[in-house]
Amino acid sequence: MHQSKKDAIFAEPLTQVSDFVFDQNVVEVFPDMINRSVPGYQSILQGIGQLTQKFAQPHSTIYDLGCSLGAATLAMRQNLSAVNDVRITAADNSNAMIERCRLHLDGYRSDVPVDVVCADIRELAIANASVVTMNFTLQFIPQDQRQALLQRIYDGLKPGGVMLLAEKFKAADPALDEVLVNLHHEFKRANGYSELEISQKRAAIENVMRIDTLETHQQRLRNVGFSAVQVWFQCYNFTALLAIK
Repeated sequence: MHQSKKDAIFAEPLTQVSDFVFDQNVVEVFPDMINRSVPGYQSILQGIGQLTQKFAQPHSTIYDLGCSLGAATLAMRQNLSAVNDVRITAADNSNAMIERCRLHLDGYRSDVPVDVVCADIRELAIANASVVTMNFTLQFIPQDQRQALLQRIYDGLKPGGVMLLAEKFKAADPALDEVLVNLHHEFKRANGYSELEISQKRAAIENVMRIDTLETHQQRLRNVGFSAVQVWFQCYNFTALLAIK
């Protein structure tokens, strides 16, 4: 198992802040980065495992779209067994992430097979699915392509199948959004990030990560056909949704 390094990517002043990319530098510090940046991340992973256990159907495929280093895949796999007769497909478009993901998964024994694939999830075939997880992934897909991707996921789900969607969101009211953003920045400061790191990370990610309102996410899920949509976790401007076909 690789020990995650401390995230110091934005610790020094940069003459030019480039757009954020999931490269080898990010891979090396990603677990530290996400735990110090996303409030409730471990609780979300735990919930993904529990919900997968509840909704996984025998003889089906479980998908982790935008799997990064495989944290959600591990959470799901630990709550499944061979008696379910399920396979997991973990997909990400970052080669660096996928290579490390395979190492992480190899570090844990399990009788549930996982196919780890480097692919653009917008082009990945979704079929015979009972659970599809997108953990802070949709926000990196261009906004005008999000509904089409969700439609493909919905169409690939079995009846009674579910989508687990976690996203950073913006509040519809600008004043309330500022409150949530400030709470998130306080969270990052409490986890040891400096003002420089917070501002440079924000600059790097603003062109790459476009966030929607919670209402937009809920409406989009209903638009593609999900019959029930429920928030099951929220901390500041981070939320996790359960959508049932």
